[in-house]
Amino acid sequence: MELTLLGTGGPDGLPRPDCPCAACATALGRDARAATAVLIDGTLLLDLTPGAAFAAARSGHSLGGVRQVLLSHPHDGPAVEVPAGLPQPGRVPDGRELALMSGHRVRALALDAPGTGYEVTGPEGERLLYLPPGTAPAGLDEPRAPYEMVLADVVGRPDALARLRAAGAIGPTTDVLAVHLDHDVFPGPELVRRLAAAGARAVPDGTTLDVGTYEDVPDVPRRTLVLGGARSGKSVEAERRLEAFPDVLYVATGGTRGGAAKDPEWAQRVAAHRERRPGSWRTAETCDLVPLLEDREDTAPLLVDCLSLWLTYAMDEVGAWDDAEWAGGGEKALREKVAGLVDAVRRARRTVVAVSNEVGSGIVPATASGRRYRDELGRLNAAFAAECEHVLLVVAGQPLALRG
Repeated sequence: MELTLLGTGGPDGLPRPDCPCAACATALGRDARAATAVLIDGTLLLDLTPGAAFAAARSGHSLGGVRQVLLSHPHDGPAVEVPAGLPQPGRVPDGRELALMSGHRVRALALDAPGTGYEVTGPEGERLLYLPPGTAPAGLDEPRAPYEMVLADVVGRPDALARLRAAGAIGPTTDVLAVHLDHDVFPGPELVRRLAAAGARAVPDGTTLDVGTYEDVPDVPRRTLVLGGARSGKSVEAERRLEAFPDVLYVATGGTRGGAAKDPEWAQRVAAHRERRPGSWRTAETCDLVPLLEDREDTAPLLVDCLSLWLTYAMDEVGAWDDAEWAGGGEKALREKVAGLVDAVRRARRTVVAVSNEVGSGIVPATASGRRYRDELGRLNAAFAAECEHVLLVVAGQPLALRG
């Protein structure tokens, strides 16, 4: 089954008309995208957009053989003119299946937002799923066989991929293509990095692909360390790297710091973090990280936020704040704890994303205990990073790749 992406942008295209934002200003050349429309085997057109006939011609195809045009989502603004020779566009009711004379079968999937998802099965049995912008499948409780290809709004609705993965509809070799791309993410390397974290990729308008042919599907890194200063956006970046996956175990090493009544400001921070997390994620408030990293039965991705608070807990346990205890065995005990954590990360079989503070670039702490904590956190970050495929530094909300 051959698929040609006539457009891969949001409903208004990219750049958006008359939009002065920085992302639109840099959406040039290959990064410029028309509204998403998909031509399948020259006979089925998913979503009719302005200029579809010209887009097909530029990619070396014609709409002359199209026998069915299906719309997936409501279109705002004036109606799109139907090119001469094309059948009138329509929509398939949810749950219904349409059999085409070309041998393709199209089944409509119910969504959690206005629109219709289409599951297309080719004459040779290849299967692809096409989702409109801002939507995710509804009612995927039963197990499903993996699709060969999924086209979805990866940036706008990463939870759609999480639902599909939970149902088995996305497997290790499923080619996940991001479509309906808008100005939410800067085009270029930042978009590539964001999509790769979700196991997805983007291609330029006019690209033709064979559904079922294995492509270079991005490998999600097993271990990632996200560093950054206070309020840099490091936690948001860490959560973003796992939002396309179901059943994530969120490990909060800070707990409640003795209860909300004692520290209401900390309680507000904890509440804000909880509000951001997807409802399917689980939460564990613990600093006992080694058993979680070594767990062979629970394979769900692990998000640890953060190593800085874990270190505080570890230093409390060994009496590191007291010079005498530190010299009398506390330093050695802390080194053993850090080594045990790093060894567990090295042997971890589950996906791990960890957050830590980068504190070594600011003012030198005025106290010996403050300097000790700064130094030990630097050592911990370096040792942990050495075991990670990806290491990111977040500055002013902008992730900079240090490795991977």
